[in-house]
Amino acid sequence: MDVRQLRYFLEVARVSSFTKAAEGMRIAQPAISMAVKKLEDELDLVLFNRQDKRVSLTAEGELFLPHARRILDDLRAAELEMGELKGLTKGEVRLGITPMISAYFFPDIIRDFKKDYPQLHLSVLGEGAGRIQKMIGQGELDMGVVAGGNFPETLEVRRFLREEIVACVPLDHPFAGRDSVTLAEFIGEPLVFYKEGYYIREFFLEALKETGSAPNIVFETNLFSLVKSLVRNGTGISIFLRMVVAADTDLAAVSFEPPLHLDLLIAWKRHAYLSLANRAFVEFLLQRASGDRGAEAGGEWPRLR
Repeated sequence: MDVRQLRYFLEVARVSSFTKAAEGMRIAQPAISMAVKKLEDELDLVLFNRQDKRVSLTAEGELFLPHARRILDDLRAAELEMGELKGLTKGEVRLGITPMISAYFFPDIIRDFKKDYPQLHLSVLGEGAGRIQKMIGQGELDMGVVAGGNFPETLEVRRFLREEIVACVPLDHPFAGRDSVTLAEFIGEPLVFYKEGYYIREFFLEALKETGSAPNIVFETNLFSLVKSLVRNGTGISIFLRMVVAADTDLAAVSFEPPLHLDLLIAWKRHAYLSLANRAFVEFLLQRASGDRGAEAGGEWPRLR
């Protein structure tokens, strides 16, 4: 058994296809097929069902999956830690950011972090909070931004931002001139909303349970820029974090009564080795956010400089 075989096995399991795995890893499909078959021969087990061009894990494959992930996680942690003991001056931060805040809170954070730590490589993936949690757990991301709520015990989290959720309406809407609206008033309107998997949707629907009414959702999308455009053209109204619509002079942001706030947190896998590069990013983010947004430092972090 070697590392290459484990990586191929995990990728095939992730995409449920030898062809897609080969395309994603930019290698020939026969190479992946042969490596996985060799792994199966060494284990004397069949890890994948290969019937009717559909690939799925066997019961044995399901049992082997967490072991393969753990082995690669441990190997990566060992490489990072040994590199740091040798005085490594390079490192990588693989970060997941929810799309709604990626363009409004993080550009300055990323710019200034790169100025302070030019030797570090920062890669960012835009996903919903639920998907980010899953990718952290599977080792595909080092850390990511998740929204406040109940988290699995496998995650360590620190809050860095509390932001108001506001109703977003066009300027000619009756709500536009008001200081606030109630949830009951809001859900009586046609709503342009976010698809499942986005925490702001789940948070808002949970808040609606107290009203005993269901929202009138006329359109769903995972593109917040499209939501803005549909609000502008009168298709419906929606919700946003206040920072996301603060600069839109052709839209009105109206508070809810009572106000709604969403906590945003930086999360990583609990008990996993967190490299100096990742610790530096957490420290930097919390220090920047704590200036005026009430972040929770949650402990001291060693510095790279």
